[in-house]
Amino acid sequence: MKIFWIFRAAMAAELDVVNLFFVAGATLAIPILAFLASFLLWPSVLIKVYYWYWRRTLGLQVHYADCGGYRFCYSYRGKPGMRPSILMLHGFSAHKDMWLTVVKYLPKHLHIVCVDMPGHEGTTRTTTEDYSIQGQVRRIHQFVGSIHLNRKVFHLVGTSMGGNVAGVYAACYPSEICSVTLICPDGIKHPCETKFDNHLQDLEQSNFTLNIPLIPTTPDEMEDMFRLCSHVRFKIPQQILQGLVDVREPHNAFYEEVFMKIIGEKSRYALQEHLHLITSPLQVIWGKQDQVVDVSGATVIAEVVPGCRVDLLDNCGHSVVMEKPCRTAKLILEFIILQQNARSGTKKSS
Repeated sequence: MKIFWIFRAAMAAELDVVNLFFVAGATLAIPILAFLASFLLWPSVLIKVYYWYWRRTLGLQVHYADCGGYRFCYSYRGKPGMRPSILMLHGFSAHKDMWLTVVKYLPKHLHIVCVDMPGHEGTTRTTTEDYSIQGQVRRIHQFVGSIHLNRKVFHLVGTSMGGNVAGVYAACYPSEICSVTLICPDGIKHPCETKFDNHLQDLEQSNFTLNIPLIPTTPDEMEDMFRLCSHVRFKIPQQILQGLVDVREPHNAFYEEVFMKIIGEKSRYALQEHLHLITSPLQVIWGKQDQVVDVSGATVIAEVVPGCRVDLLDNCGHSVVMEKPCRTAKLILEFIILQQNARSGTKKSS
């Protein structure tokens, strides 16, 4: 009888172990199944969760700034300190989270602000006047004032369309800027044509009835856009490509409005027309294999702006922030420190 009870106790213990493994397996299976379901059925949800996770991991907080009925959405990390604050302006049809890859490699003590450009993501959409380069400059100046970023001079960074805006901003509001970094900026009359220039000519000849390469509507078109913008070939699963299309699709009409405005007569070469007014120390970073805005634009800028620092990146296309984030962060930080040391030396000598 005693042996029977010992045997029964042993069996119960084994069942408890089996139940424990079953519960543990089920606990692990639920998030795995949820991930697979999101990946296969709702990839756009997965993309949003990805950005949320990386903002949280990098210590970025999302805030809103209201300016007389106009609302800006921005993320930030750190507080103003010894180093200048950094304001980052993204490119056409992107959003503030495109800078996450670069922010990852910047010191955590730096005060960094990444804003959604006018009409993009969480920032208010109004009339097309706000989407011209000059209109965006006015709105960004409004944003800078609303969060009191201009209490001290700050470093301004912009890429592509954001680079055009950043350059014009530096020309229009020189007293607010200590230095500027332009990454593959558009708005320049570059002497060499690119693949995108050829697309643009075809679009103009068709009276814009053809699809705009920077506004994809299918996973294949999304893949083509990545090939156009990036020299590095990223292997992106079809489900993620579909998710990116799904995220962007509701905004495509808006993107078309912005695109038509920034290639219009008043905006297409706005940076070129304002280069002679830039007095702040200027850094230009460009991918040598850029197929959207030719790297020859760097020479054009350097010839007009005295002392301009030019950093050209090998094996890199237009999407510098995505292709070379660590190198980009290092170059920006080096430039900021160099300019700050130069200002300190000037003050001591005087």
